[in-house]
Formats: sequence, C-alpha cells, structure tokens
Amino acid sequence: MSLLGRAGHDPAARESGYAAHRAGVARLLESYRAIPPGAVVRLAKKTSNLFRARAATTVPGLDVSGLGQVIAVDPVARTADVAGMTTYEDLVAATLPYGLAPLVVPQLKTITLGGAVTGLGIESSSFRNGLPHESVLEMDILTGSGEIITATPDGAHAALFHGFPNSYGTLGYSVRLKIELEPVQPYVALRHLRFHDLRELESELARIVAERSHDGERVDYLDGVVFTAEESYLTLGRQTDEPGPVSDYTGMDIYYRSLQHADGVKRDRLTIHDYLWRWDTDWFWCSRAFGTQNPKIRRFWPKAYRRSSFYWKLVALDRKYHIGDRLEARKGNPPQERVVQDIEVPVQHTADFVEWFLREIPIEPIWLCPLRLRVVDGAPATDEDRPWPLYPLEPQRTYVNVGFWSAVPSDQGKPEGAANRAIEKIVSEFDGHKSLYSDSYYGEAEFAQLYGGATYTELKTRYDPDQRLLNLYAKAVQRK
Repeated sequence: MSLLGRAGHDPAARESGYAAHRAGVARLLESYRAIPPGAVVRLAKKTSNLFRARAATTVPGLDVSGLGQVIAVDPVARTADVAGMTTYEDLVAATLPYGLAPLVVPQLKTITLGGAVTGLGIESSSFRNGLPHESVLEMDILTGSGEIITATPDGAHAALFHGFPNSYGTLGYSVRLKIELEPVQPYVALRHLRFHDLRELESELARIVAERSHDGERVDYLDGVVFTAEESYLTLGRQTDEPGPVSDYTGMDIYYRSLQHADGVKRDRLTIHDYLWRWDTDWFWCSRAFGTQNPKIRRFWPKAYRRSSFYWKLVALDRKYHIGDRLEARKGNPPQERVVQDIEVPVQHTADFVEWFLREIPIEPIWLCPLRLRVVDGAPATDEDRPWPLYPLEPQRTYVNVGFWSAVPSDQGKPEGAANRAIEKIVSEFDGHKSLYSDSYYGEAEFAQLYGGATYTELKTRYDPDQRLLNLYAKAVQRK
C-alpha cells in the first residue's frame, strides 16, 4: 500500500516513505547474508505470476516484506519512487488520485513492478508506450555479490540497466524503481470491432498502430481477442472526461463476453480504474475452469475472490496434488500438457501464427496485444541500436503479443512438452520471441542466441561473480 497517501509534496510524508523503505532494505540485506554460500537464493513472497515449476528448497528466501510500498509520487514531475515488490494494484491506487498512471499497467493486480521489469510485462498501451521497463528512470538493484547499486540508462551501471529486463532475478533483484507516469482521464470509451477474417484484422491492427486513430477517433489503448478464425475483435480505447453511464464487469457480467456481437462496431464505457483491471476479475477467461462464469455459481462466489490472485492459488493446488490429471484419468484420458504462454511475432505474421495455432493447438480464446519499442522525444532508436539485449526486439517494428493460457491432452508418443516445443519452433520461424514466465524447452545454444548470449554472460560475471543466483537457462528451462 502507499505510504505517501494524500500528499505528493508533503515533506513529512515523503520522509516517512523513504524511512520505511530504508528499514525494508536493511531487512532484505540481513536475510541475504543469512543464506549459506552455495544455497539457492529466492524471494520469500506470497504471490507469484510464474507458471513454471521450480526445484524445492529448504533455505529461507529473501525477506522482501518491507519492499511492497509506493515510496513517493511526484505529481509535478510525473514520477514515482516505488519499492520493487509493490503490486500494480497498490501502485495504481497511489497514482490515480493525481490523475496519473504508469505508462504500462500489466493486466493482473498482483504483478509487481519489479516483476514486470525483470520478467517483462505488456498491456494495451504498449503500442505507444512500449514495455514497463522502458519507463524506468533508475533502479536500485541487489546484485548477486550482495551489493545494492543504482543503475541508470547512462551511468556506470548502464549495461546492467539495459540487461536487467528479462533476467528474471538471475542478475539481481530490484529494490527501488523510479518510473515515469502519464496523465489519464477518468473514463475510457471503447469500440469493439468485429472481424470475420484474420488477415483483415492484421491489416487494420497495423494501420491503427501506425496512425493511432480509427475512423476519426484517437486510439489510446489497443488489444484484441480471437474466438475462432471467423470471429475476432479489436478493442480500441480512448481516454475521456465526458460524464455518462459506465459498465461494471466485476459482478455478473463478464468482460470478454461483452466484446461479442454480430457485426460492425459495438461501443462501451468504463472508468479508467475498471478499464485497467478489466481482465483481472475473470483472469481474462480462465475463471471458467473453476465454474466462476456459470451464473448459478457466480452469484454465490464471493466478489473478493473474483480476482487473478485467488485463481492462481487454485492452480497452485492443482499443480501440487495433480487434481486435473486425476480427474482426466478417471475418464480414461491422458494427463494434460499445460500450454500457458505469451509470444511475440512481427505484425505481418499475426494471421500466420494464429491460423497455425488454431489448427494445431485446441485452445481458445486467444489474446492479441500490439507493441513497439518506445519512441522518446521523437527520436526512435536505430536498427543497429538494440537497447534491451536479453529480449532483442527491433526498434521501429510492430510486434503482436499472442497470449494463450490453458492445457491440451499430452501426446504419449512424443517428448515431454510436445505442444510447447512446437510453439517455440514456429515462433522462431516467424522471427518472434517467447516470454519465459512459463515452461520452456530450448536447447542451451539456441536459448543463448535468443536471450542475450555473450552479453548476459558478461553481466553475470560482473554482478554475480560467485554465482549466488541461478543462471537464466537453469531457471527458465531446467526449472531449478
């Protein structure tokens, strides 16, 4: 929660925030020094948005209990100092009273700012604002050597600043981040465009990204949903201060179902708060696995438990006790292979990938979210300049994130993770990338080529010389 509260420029409130943060940092360092040499270093946190298994450990994790607050908001400079374990739910709650929000707010409330930077995050503002790490001005990072260093884009630790995104805690953990904020209006006017052909959707999506408008209206937010090859939608959001009725998708109505209509354009309105968290109530559409979308069940399902963090706990129980596989076995079916992934492909391969996916992997719906690396002060990076080496997207190129989160029957005659391996292969063929928050099956040489290679090795040697932290391949692929 915010320690700043009401007063962005109240000196006493600011000092209170920083004093609490310093105390939290002290506890973090004490816990780090207590971990025996050679033992695995992990965070001791209550929530996670990772979907890959990890080897068990009996060693206590890092104490991050004092690093979950917004330290201070500067509404004039439009910046915020934020502790690394602060959730976006708390961050948004601290900034919206000033009419400000982070430039990119990932979809789920319990994603932390530090997690979105070290593990990448994305949302419907990413076609104009890039990814969360691109609005970071400076970071305090606890490195593997036990030091806390301040990394900035052009300082002594600039290489770590640029190599930190997509490092997943293998180069260190963010303790404090100073980020940019942007002004927001109290409402978002929505237009849901229906498409019957994926290639028409791809073409229109590329055009909207380039022009940032559609049919004479500005577009501030842009994402989409594919239900089938013949039914897909782009949702265009425009910030507005115009008063009027708004929809509520935290009760009986379900947001993603509201997109569907026969043809043309369907309009809707949400408060900016409800727009930012529109996907969290039903975890996109994944709440249907727990029966929450059944009206008879939804009516009695406590509203406080209609949120991604609670569904994630149910998933954790399933993973621990293999509940789903046991139920499938009773029906005579094979175990399920989890296919929970986000990938990016260049916009011109969007339809190619989605058509392949719908043909080969029986999962629907699918989320679409366009992104471009951020342009600052009208000066985009050159094609030779790859500022984020561990996830090297090309400047001035539009990508589309495709998200799919479910399971398919495992193929007993193929290697483990056959569906995920096929996805990795086709993504590479389409010159794309895959996020690392879930299961990965790359060989070590291919993984190094895709995710930083020699640059990562150099950073690892400099900032974690004793290898106190896992390396990225061990963590992402070997599940250590």
